[in-house]
Amino acid sequence: MLVRRAVPSDAAVLAVLGASTFTDAFGHLYSAEDLQAFLDESHAVSAYEGLLSSPAYALWLAEVDGQAVGYALAGPCGLPHADVRPEHGELKRLYVSQAAQGGGVGAHLFDEALAWLEREGPRPLWISVWSENYGAQRFYGRYGFEKAGEYEFIVGQQRDREFIYRRLPGR
Repeated sequence: MLVRRAVPSDAAVLAVLGASTFTDAFGHLYSAEDLQAFLDESHAVSAYEGLLSSPAYALWLAEVDGQAVGYALAGPCGLPHADVRPEHGELKRLYVSQAAQGGGVGAHLFDEALAWLEREGPRPLWISVWSENYGAQRFYGRYGFEKAGEYEFIVGQQRDREFIYRRLPGR
């Protein structure tokens, strides 16, 4: 397995991987129309090109035998919580293809993202996780993240209950 920082030429690969992993994990929750509209906006090549061109964000790709199997996205925190400050960081996405789950890919991507988020020293870090994704909640808990709030994650007409997790410096 190779985990590397994504570069602008990876935008198309990230768009395909992002759409497929989101659909595999959550596609069953949404109508076909709502899901496609969300994918067209959040997982378009142009969306990844914008993220890859911004110094405020960083993406990593995990590859096995030259195939992209997972990715992570980190940047400034945009979660709706009263304690969020501009200098706080957020793991915005962490997805691994179903075939590559359970082999340490997610942990390696997560470690890279955390190191980047704290490259200038410890600071509060945030994560959003679906309320029914118990495995992810346990995973983040092992890294010292604790539930700090809730909000609605909107995909078309669907409103999902999302938990906001936070890790304070020193945890």
